[in-house]
Amino acid sequence: MITYDKLWKTMKEKGISQYDLYTKYNMNRSQLDRLRHNKNITVITIDRLCNILDCRVEDIIEHFPDDNDHF
Repeated sequence: MITYDKLWKTMKEKGISQYDLYTKYNMNRSQLDRLRHNKNITVITIDRLCNILDCRVEDIIEHFPDDNDHF
């Protein structure tokens, strides 16, 4: 499972709000909603957030093993 809990912490540390993301950086509100609910987003969105926040990928996303995945 991928979570974006670290994103909100990083945003707070950088002084960037969700409002800033969709007003100053033209991020789509539906993308923010997907992030809030830990839904799938594109790698392009992750790259964009890293550029906006001047951070690494691991500063915004975290992976937890999911017991339900069988390969």
